[in-house]
Amino acid sequence: MSATRLLRAAKPIGRSLVALNNTGRQRFATSALRRNPNTGSGESPKQASVWSYPGVMAVAATAGLFGWGMSEIRHGSLPKAMLFDSMHSYPRYASMREMEQALREIRQEVGGTEDIISTDPDDLHAHGYSEWSTSNPEGLPVAVAYPRSTEQVSTIARICHKYRVPIIPYSGGSSLEGNFSAPFGGISVDFAYMDKIVQFNKNDMDVVVQPSIGWQDLNEQLANVESGLFFPIDPGPSAKIGGMIGTNCSGTNAVKYGTMKDWVINLTVVLADGTVIKTRRRPRKSSAGYNLNGLFVGSEGTLGLVTEATLKLTVIPEEFSVAVVTFPSIRDAASAAAEVMQTGIPVAAMEIMDEVQMKVVNMGGATAPRVWKELPTLFFKFSGTKAGVKENIGLVQKITKANKGSNFEFAKDAREQKLLWSARKESLWSMLALRKEGEEVWSTDVAVPFSRLADIIEVSKKEMDDLGLFASILGHIGDGNFHESIIYNRRDKAEVNKVETCVKNMVKRALEMEGTCTGEHSIGWGKKESLLWEVGPDTLGVMRAIKAALDPNWIMNPGKIFDRQG
Repeated sequence: MSATRLLRAAKPIGRSLVALNNTGRQRFATSALRRNPNTGSGESPKQASVWSYPGVMAVAATAGLFGWGMSEIRHGSLPKAMLFDSMHSYPRYASMREMEQALREIRQEVGGTEDIISTDPDDLHAHGYSEWSTSNPEGLPVAVAYPRSTEQVSTIARICHKYRVPIIPYSGGSSLEGNFSAPFGGISVDFAYMDKIVQFNKNDMDVVVQPSIGWQDLNEQLANVESGLFFPIDPGPSAKIGGMIGTNCSGTNAVKYGTMKDWVINLTVVLADGTVIKTRRRPRKSSAGYNLNGLFVGSEGTLGLVTEATLKLTVIPEEFSVAVVTFPSIRDAASAAAEVMQTGIPVAAMEIMDEVQMKVVNMGGATAPRVWKELPTLFFKFSGTKAGVKENIGLVQKITKANKGSNFEFAKDAREQKLLWSARKESLWSMLALRKEGEEVWSTDVAVPFSRLADIIEVSKKEMDDLGLFASILGHIGDGNFHESIIYNRRDKAEVNKVETCVKNMVKRALEMEGTCTGEHSIGWGKKESLLWEVGPDTLGVMRAIKAALDPNWIMNPGKIFDRQG
């Protein structure tokens, strides 16, 4: 039996047994677990299904099949499946009996009236598969845990470490590279109940939060108390702080405010064996010891589980505005953007969308009745004092005009700001809305020195056109980061191969230009090969050594960033 067939067989068996356990009981409100990408909202899940012996056996049966399959792969009885890249290099994970015992011990030690463990089939699927992700390896978690505190997370980790049960952190579920997939089964730790502001220090301009609070929710709560402060990192609307830390995300504001790493003061982290550490104290600066913040930010849950974060806040600017301008070509737009940066004009955001993406927005109709010119377009945000914003708009207008820009529009009030920025805000959702039956959107990113952005975009666009792919480009042009979104038929193997070739070539071009394989999506499951191309085996060896020191059993989000052995 092949590895892929083995795991396909495991899923229906496990689901059937779990479904038997859940008969007659209220099931999870899984629609609430799948966060609405347009609003970022989602109610907390209902109380988990009551755990019983049949439920333990359902999980154990599935885990046993996974464990047996991995053993067969390691010992050479089964061919290595493409989806299970280098699984032979991983340690032995929990057996059927050990998984059963681990789940029983977690439930016993946590205690209380609420069961924090779920084995609902839909719940497992929501925590192992993502329609947003370009990579969805076979396999699902065998249970989902919903801790309420750092102490409960520590208990889960300690017991999983004891029995070698994989742990996969989950917060917003909006990642794009298979970051929360569960190729080895294990327990998904969903922080849905840990979504609070723990402490707000207005005078110090910082805030302590739990991992499942969304950045939009955080800013809304800060606005409700009229703090005059906000958190400036703005990735996708459904993103949560835990995932933002794990991927070192950024967003449209990065050209002014930087990335997630720049806004983290300290972290509370649960290590693989259940040990709880705090990376540092609360001053804005410190030279004391290793920079552990830098170690955990961007580690994608492979080194520990973040249960609290102290974040910097900044003052809400006095004035905002937005401007939009079109160009005859991507190169003209990129030249204008480069001149804006080189002149030192302090824009708050500078985004680019190609003519295909502008057409997609019109086709999607989300910004109707506004119809956009289907040309390469730059979008600018300005913030600061009223006089400063006015001056910067004028300077940008002169630069864009000198680089063949036309149709320059700037917002005169908040309503116009929202209207002019709407095309950028609706870009991804407009692309998703065009999917037909059987189609998916492959969205991925690279980053290069911004002087090379026009070069890589032009070559990448030509390749996509030559391959006959329907694809659009948008990017954070101020920091050299751009995204390809490609619609393809997942049932057409030839088309899938074209997309994979196109993406790999884009990554290789970025690396040839001294860029990176990902500016903000991170590595996850999908870009492990790209990371090796980028940093080489020796640097990857250092990363593996750090991982092995903190997680010797290799249970923390295994299979992400790199494999255990090259």
